[in-house]
Amino acid sequence: MNPERLMQVLLAPIVSEKSTMLAEVNEQVAFRVMPCATKQEVGKAVEMLFKVEVEAVRILNRKGKSKRTGRGMGRRSSARIAYVALKKGQEIRFEEEVK
Repeated sequence: MNPERLMQVLLAPIVSEKSTMLAEVNEQVAFRVMPCATKQEVGKAVEMLFKVEVEAVRILNRKGKSKRTGRGMGRRSSARIAYVALKKGQEIRFEEEVK
């Protein structure tokens, strides 16, 4: 796979209460990914960027909600989320990666 493409697949990690629980219990990490990203690309990108071994990748397409804005109706943007399961003993610490 093209290394330049793999560098663009992951948009941002998702750090929330749910994703923190997944990281502790199931050794999974959540990422926002490009709308056209495949499971294989996401797995290779995580392995390349964070130097960990990936066991499985699950992808979720979350539809944007319709919301009222003033007098009209608006819509939140849709997102594609990847849940990456790491092999036993592997973990990604985002607070250390930023430094």
